[in-house]
Parts: sequence; structure tokens; C-alpha cells
Amino acid sequence: QVQLVESGGGLVQAGGSLRLSCAVSGRTFSNYNMGWFRQAPGKEREFVAAIRWSGDVTYYADSVKGRFTISRDNAKSTVYLQMNSLKPEDTAVYYCAADRIIGVVSTRENHYDYWGQGTQVTVSS
Repeated sequence: QVQLVESGGGLVQAGGSLRLSCAVSGRTFSNYNMGWFRQAPGKEREFVAAIRWSGDVTYYADSVKGRFTISRDNAKSTVYLQMNSLKPEDTAVYYCAADRIIGVVSTRENHYDYWGQGTQVTVSS
């Protein structure tokens, strides 16, 4: 079984930065593409960013492009989400997810097989 544990969330002022981490255990980390999703209160969960198993391909939602950066360290079995220039509308619970099918990097929630418990990010205005 694959386990994902997010960390790094918290309260930050608008314009500030946070770095989320997601530690993966239970299987070979490099066998998975990884993604970050988020869910704001009263809204559906949405795609934020994804990265190929090799780290050479990334995708971003338009709303975060240029502000967020996804990266991974396969030696540490960890995926990161660096969030800069945060806005109040970035407030959400952020989830990392693992996709066993590594041929295509997916932005679709239902393509991901394993999920973390989420970490809260709150951006104050």
C-alpha cells in the first residue's frame, strides 16, 4: 500500500510563500507520476500541478502558472509544491496524489490512485 503524507501548510499573508512537501512510502516512488490538487470551502477539488515520474515534464493549472512550482526528489521519495505570490483565493486544503500509470501525466483527479490526507493553506488579505 502506498502512503502519502503532506506537510508545510499554514497561515500566510497575501504575497507570501509556502512550500508543501509530500512524503511517499510503501512503493518505489519513481514508479508514479505525482500531482497536487486543492479543495476550497464549498468548492470541488481541482487540479493544481503534476509532474512526471522522471521530473522532466510538469503541468500547471492556469490559476497558478508562474507562481507555483512542482518538483520531486526521487532519492527522498518526496514531491514539493513551492507556492509564491500567494493570494487569498489560494486558500484551500491541498492534497498530493500518486498515479500508477506513468505514460501520460494526468490533470484528472480520477486518474490518481493514492491520496494524502491534505494540508490546510490559508492566505490572509
